[in-house]
Amino acid sequence: MVQPPLKEPPVRRNRSGNIFGRIVLVLLLMVVVAAGAWGLGALNRREAAPLGPPPFLVPIQEVEPGAAAPGNAAAPGNTTSAETNPLGEWATRVASKTDIPLRALHAYASADLTMQREAPACRISWATLAGIGRIESRHGSINGSRLQDNGLPSRPIIGIPLNGSPGVKAIRDTDGGRLDGDTTWDRAVGPMQFIPGTWNRWAKRAAGDGQPADPQNIDDAALTAARYLCAGGARDLGTGQGWWAAVLAYNNSVEYGQSVFSGADAYARASAQQ
Repeated sequence: MVQPPLKEPPVRRNRSGNIFGRIVLVLLLMVVVAAGAWGLGALNRREAAPLGPPPFLVPIQEVEPGAAAPGNAAAPGNTTSAETNPLGEWATRVASKTDIPLRALHAYASADLTMQREAPACRISWATLAGIGRIESRHGSINGSRLQDNGLPSRPIIGIPLNGSPGVKAIRDTDGGRLDGDTTWDRAVGPMQFIPGTWNRWAKRAAGDGQPADPQNIDDAALTAARYLCAGGARDLGTGQGWWAAVLAYNNSVEYGQSVFSGADAYARASAQQ
């Protein structure tokens, strides 16, 4: 004989507990509705917000070393307007078409114009200087820095110690830490990332005010980079061979040269647009 299952005692429901549970359920529903309304409003606000300018795209061009030089860039200060400061008007127009800060662009263009007077056979372009500045320090904006009106970054730009660690060349201190603050190893300094020894050989003050050249100053750094790339006027950067010889002397890496080429060519093309 199978014993019948035991019957559970009847459940006595607590009326007050039942009401409390309904209140909690209603409150939860209100929270869900409110959250949905807030999310929808945020979405609408985001869709209604004005979009900023599109990012400046630099397609990587895997150019073989020596095969070509970047395209011709618009000449600095070349404008059809009657502005009293044609370089300023030119720089404002080109900066609006690229990712180059106005202060940096002015420095690159000024170095270009100086080299046109001092070493016209070199044919270095502001776009090549911009291509280097883009890779070396994002035009002086690396690590949250920004270029100030006086040409100096808001915080000094100093690279890693060149201590022979993997992928890094070993260069013992050559300046007693005067430029890079390191008395053991050299470090690249400034928006164009000069090693102290190279800086001391090629440095030139852009302002011509008798003060020593400063690698942190974008004007001095751009002009010194131009002088170094031109190597005393012995190179012609208007040719593929000359351009690549100059850039690989700056950093002996084909990948680096291709990155600089890509940036310089993109800047040149953008500057030619009206």
